[in-house]
Amino acid sequence: MRVGVHTSIAGALENAAHHARKIGCDTFQMFSANPRGWKTLDPTAEQCERFREARAGYGLAPVVVHDNYLINLASADPSIREKSIVAFRREIARAVALGAEFLVTHPGSAKGGSAREAIATCVDSLREAARGLSLDGLRILIENTAGQGATIGRTFEEVAEIIAGAERDLPMGACIDTAHSFEAGYSIHTPAGLDQMVKQLDATIGLKNVRVIHANDSKTAFGSHADRHEHIGKGKIGAKAFGRIVRHPKLREIPFICETPVDRPGDDKRNLRVMRKLAEPR
Repeated sequence: MRVGVHTSIAGALENAAHHARKIGCDTFQMFSANPRGWKTLDPTAEQCERFREARAGYGLAPVVVHDNYLINLASADPSIREKSIVAFRREIARAVALGAEFLVTHPGSAKGGSAREAIATCVDSLREAARGLSLDGLRILIENTAGQGATIGRTFEEVAEIIAGAERDLPMGACIDTAHSFEAGYSIHTPAGLDQMVKQLDATIGLKNVRVIHANDSKTAFGSHADRHEHIGKGKIGAKAFGRIVRHPKLREIPFICETPVDRPGDDKRNLRVMRKLAEPR
């Protein structure tokens, strides 16, 4: 099992790799710029090279970049959609420059329109954002959502539809979040529910297309549609269920990345340790 966390780029991009190595990650996720603003700075070629050298030197793989939280490629608002396309194009360019294997994005919100329209808009936006760019090995991953508000991607079917629509022009795949799945109503906290979820994944998205799993426990109840992450084993999914998830023969070879809270120093390392302990054969 390859396991890691979302690490910070504070101070320098390569600090994300340094911290991942320090706490014992095999893989890691990062932002490539400020995740909460439209105005971002692109790294220089020298900064990108320092990052690539650091991650290669540590043997950390894959590297996953998560895009800006403001991006809504499914928006029915022309202004928001245009800003999102421009921002996502820059996300792609930065991820390529950093040598990342994957770029994760949330599919967006259908506010102001139907889910069907939003899915079509998301597909068109993905293709427009990447038009003319060389992705150089980068694959775009659609992340499933908890289903809060008007967000799309609550079901594996919706994620699969976006992937199928865009993969004619782009390398695509999925990132499956355990907390989002649980909050959306997939009963991954029970043995039978986990097996059923894996079957549904394979029948819709296809297990071969699931390239990353976000390993997060949930602060909110099953089917709540409220996206709140908790430390592994401390939330509503629970330690026993996470043990079944990380030991599942059809999931354990997929990289797991924790996006769990850091309430006190060392929490990220502790969550890594719990993940590895739970993965031990029973």
